[in-house]
Amino acid sequence: MLIVVLAVLVGGGLWFVAERYGGNVQRISDVFTDRDDAARPAWATPLQEAAAEPVTFLFVGSDTRVSPGAGANPAGRSDAIMLARFSADRERAQIISIPRDSWVDIPGHGKEKINSAYALGGLSLLITTIEQLTQVRIDHYVAIDFDGLTQVTDDLGGVDVTVAEPTSWGPYTFRAGVNHLDGDQARWYLGQRYGLPGGDFDRVRRQQHFLQSMVSKLRSTNTFTEPARLDAALLAVTSAVAVDDTLTNSDLLALTYSMRAVSPEDIDFLTAPVLGVGTEAPASVVYLDQTAGDRMWAYLRTDSLGQNVEEFSNEVLPDVPR
Repeated sequence: MLIVVLAVLVGGGLWFVAERYGGNVQRISDVFTDRDDAARPAWATPLQEAAAEPVTFLFVGSDTRVSPGAGANPAGRSDAIMLARFSADRERAQIISIPRDSWVDIPGHGKEKINSAYALGGLSLLITTIEQLTQVRIDHYVAIDFDGLTQVTDDLGGVDVTVAEPTSWGPYTFRAGVNHLDGDQARWYLGQRYGLPGGDFDRVRRQQHFLQSMVSKLRSTNTFTEPARLDAALLAVTSAVAVDDTLTNSDLLALTYSMRAVSPEDIDFLTAPVLGVGTEAPASVVYLDQTAGDRMWAYLRTDSLGQNVEEFSNEVLPDVPR
């Protein structure tokens, strides 16, 4: 999320000041320290020679902010899990959601929901689990505080989302059609866990749809022409995320600048292929499609998913979230 937003901003002709904005981003220590590098997947390799290397981020979203100095073992479970790939040519990006209820093998713990890895062994175990599942190497980690994004929503003057069916959660009812959400409404919209016909699939689509709408709003409003509004939006975005401590301010700036030409239309939102849902003593779980998933992850390993996204339209996810 952070890189996508900053890349969009730089793409509009603006350069963020490293110490003011990059320095506002919290760092999480020891995310990769205890990893056996030789046992991890190989680095992604483009099919054709490129000037840069593809970069893969693990985005984990929750409504509980990681506290400064928390290290790689914060408490709780992850509410959103996404792999974000920035292509070697820096012309495209793919953001792949992995349903939090996905029934997967967690090393040392057997079969569990994938979001349990976060609670069982912190970020290190979550990364190990996802790398084992996908055989895609994760370069960096970003923690997204969805609760903190409510301030970003307010700074943008609200965000429009389209809802397929009316639902109520907390103090709000989200009607069918376009809903203009302020920050508090967005917090409830993203946090709804019950009453959605598609369960975890609707939550995933809401998260994707909201991020798409937020990025589009950044590009379509006068955020770029009002310094005070831009400053507030950037400070809110950077204060709502934390990254692993191997990603320096200079790294953030360089990666952002390299993606300055990426527009919202160049970002593909996908979901790990799914077979269906079921029950595992007695929790509701999501079963992933290993065959289709293997194809998706193989494309990621060769940095060619952007050219093959049509294979993964994934009919399980609704086009419009409920």
